[in-house]
Amino acid sequence: MRAYRLDMGCESLSEFDLSAQGITYRKIPLRTARIHLDVMKMERGYVSEDVVELSPLLKNFELLCAKFCGEHAHTDDEVRYVLEGEGFFDIRSLDDRWLRVFVEPGDLIIVPSERYHRFMLTAAQHIKTIRLFKDSAGWEPIYRPDPVRHRALRV
Repeated sequence: MRAYRLDMGCESLSEFDLSAQGITYRKIPLRTARIHLDVMKMERGYVSEDVVELSPLLKNFELLCAKFCGEHAHTDDEVRYVLEGEGFFDIRSLDDRWLRVFVEPGDLIIVPSERYHRFMLTAAQHIKTIRLFKDSAGWEPIYRPDPVRHRALRV
């Protein structure tokens, strides 16, 4: 795992540091992932899942990437298990600073509900993940308001 604070000269973070921020990270071998994910679904109440893949081969690739890279939150946890490819989750810390977590095959990450985050691909431009949901409808992003624009509107 590679995780660090973006504003602290890439200060390295451990799995324990992420946990202290409410972020779950685990390395789960691909060969045993199904068992781990099924147990986690039962323990945490996840009722559905899907597989999402981002690649330049997709017709709406740029639109999908733009949806994920905007700073947003969800009313439910964001759970991703990486099957193929790689990317970065930038997640707001409890004191509203950016944490960056690099994910690759075998990585499970859970961004807690209501926590602002964004996702970007690496130069490889490919990732395939399993997402878990507590509601069969999934979740929609709630984009973070632009504080500069909101200050101007209040004046």
